[in-house]
Amino acid sequence: MQKDRIEVDVWAWGRGLESWLVDHVVIEGGPDRHDAWSELTALLDKSWPHERGAHLRIARLAIDTGYEAPAVYSWSRAQGFGQVSPVKGVEGFNRSSPVSGPTFVDATEGGKRLRRGARLWTVAVSTFKAETYRFLRLARPTEEDMAGPSRQWRGVSRPNADGAAFPPGSVHLPHWVENEWLKQLVAEQLVTVRTKRGFARLEWQKLRERNEALDCRVYARAAAWIAGADRWPDEKWRDLEDQLGAAPTDTDPAGQINRPGQAPQQAPLRLARTARRMVLNMTDWTETELSALRRAYASGTTRVSYDGKSVDYGSAEDLLARIRTIERAIAGVSRPLPVAGLAGFSRGDR
Repeated sequence: MQKDRIEVDVWAWGRGLESWLVDHVVIEGGPDRHDAWSELTALLDKSWPHERGAHLRIARLAIDTGYEAPAVYSWSRAQGFGQVSPVKGVEGFNRSSPVSGPTFVDATEGGKRLRRGARLWTVAVSTFKAETYRFLRLARPTEEDMAGPSRQWRGVSRPNADGAAFPPGSVHLPHWVENEWLKQLVAEQLVTVRTKRGFARLEWQKLRERNEALDCRVYARAAAWIAGADRWPDEKWRDLEDQLGAAPTDTDPAGQINRPGQAPQQAPLRLARTARRMVLNMTDWTETELSALRRAYASGTTRVSYDGKSVDYGSAEDLLARIRTIERAIAGVSRPLPVAGLAGFSRGDR
């Protein structure tokens, strides 16, 4: 969200956090222009065709509250927090979870102040930036692999229609994407800086002024996390994939994450809390370890040092799996598993 425009990137997500940039939309006019909000509202009902014939709509939209937060809260309330998630980014790698919340904040509607009238999610942007850069560095199948028979490729056994497999986390960009957008996607670098007390810490710094594409990607990733994509079981993904083969309709689009007739992916609250305590008790970890794991993952090393000891992981995937295990244990404490979104995720830029 900026003074003169709203920028939206629509991303689609698949198994293993494989992702596709579906659309890039620029809505002229900022929060002071009523028509800009109308166009953003219309985007929530828009559908995009999938190559299998189904139509996908936005399941979860994350919108930044860094500029004109009151206007963002008011619009989000009108659309419903089931589809729209106001977010606020925070720096640093010391967060216990990449996304936390929601917390209730005051909102304004019709000139009246509504106490706890909006829900706000907090996003550890440094974590998702590091993940995005790591995904962008993943090796991809060659043209020869794409044309060859179905086989494992770099340890990945998920063949696509042509036989080759993309590793989990692969980022797919369309041919129409512009050079300026690409520069914005990699507009920052991770550097080590010294604090006033002489301690080293990791910090993302801009290489150029405009970084809207990276911001949009980070908040789209947060939307996927809020929707539950990191925690969906295999049955959930199979249901979503089955929907892609359905005939397109205006009233029953594919990509529905909470279809009628589908059992909710959520246990009773008491059971969820009990299970969570079991996970926490069975998993030996500390906040110091989690912080060290994130620093190592962001810097590209597989050696993790903390509490006077060092642990060597076999690969970056093993290291990431350990991070995810701890994050899932923590995420289970704050709320039941959310039941929300696959299709597209987007946000407005600051």
